[in-house]
Amino acid sequence: MKVDLTTRWLGLKLRTPIVVGSSPLGEKLDTLKRLEEAGAAAVVLPSLYEIELEHDEAEIVHVLDQGTEAFDEATSYLPDIQDFHTGPKDYLDRLTKTKQALGVPVIGSLCGMSKAGWADYARRMQEAGADAIELNGYFVPTDPELDAKAVEDRYVESVATACGAVSIPVAVKIAPYFTAPVHFARRLQKAGAKGLTLFQRVLDPDIDLEELHVGVDTHLSGSDELGNTLRWLAILHGRVGCDLAASTGAHKAADVLKLLLAGACSVQMASALIKNGPEHVTSVLKGVELWLEEHEDPQVAEVEGSLSQLHCEEPQEYEHAQHHKKLIRYTHHGE
Repeated sequence: MKVDLTTRWLGLKLRTPIVVGSSPLGEKLDTLKRLEEAGAAAVVLPSLYEIELEHDEAEIVHVLDQGTEAFDEATSYLPDIQDFHTGPKDYLDRLTKTKQALGVPVIGSLCGMSKAGWADYARRMQEAGADAIELNGYFVPTDPELDAKAVEDRYVESVATACGAVSIPVAVKIAPYFTAPVHFARRLQKAGAKGLTLFQRVLDPDIDLEELHVGVDTHLSGSDELGNTLRWLAILHGRVGCDLAASTGAHKAADVLKLLLAGACSVQMASALIKNGPEHVTSVLKGVELWLEEHEDPQVAEVEGSLSQLHCEEPQEYEHAQHHKKLIRYTHHGE
């Protein structure tokens, strides 16, 4: 029995369900070529951060302004701000070169800050050759006057702005911290999103007890982080019209299969590939093929969402949030 691993995501035909997630893996073309050869079906490039571009330009302007009023000739020898590469040129050049070098879809990743930025940079990514764009706009709402609706409105407005500026499909990578994810997902769809990526892996703060320094925990993900993604993939599948992609926690074939069964039509991998190398994609795909053969499911597309909440025999299991019964089992086991 020949297994068909092809699927569709954002209107793009993918030869396998494995997509290289946005990460440092996308910075080297040789690495991306190895990932393509190993079976990766698409690549999401690292994010272009508008806030970093704005910061770089502000720093250069500050330096150029120093001493310009000291004497009249000062402004005559200082270079113009346009002479510096403070914009997205390097990123867009890399996007174009990546698209020319690979035979799989290349997706630009954008983390905007302003309304103009969302539209302008999305448009430039399309012009550079991106097959699609993944919006990555998570922020920490620390303003006590900002309620949940205002937070959602900010996301929806950004998505609508970016989608209105391009003709290529746009996906939104969201964090798992929204009050009503299904309602929010539908709002994003109405704003123009063709796909949702669950979930953005947010870096958590950490405190160095010796140096009394606040930093960021940057450890790689593990399969133990799969649960929340499984839950919301299964709940959203069939309730929204967007294509669903899974992110965070996919390290082995079993993880990929669970995510597909829950409702994903593509699975983004990053940490596992950083840890095990590009050829790990081949190993994962072989495991997926073997499982499909054993279960007489010749097509990946046939199993996608087959165990989502709307299709499984125990839909209530996806809604259980209390762990009391699990703790009782551990207690009894230890007696």
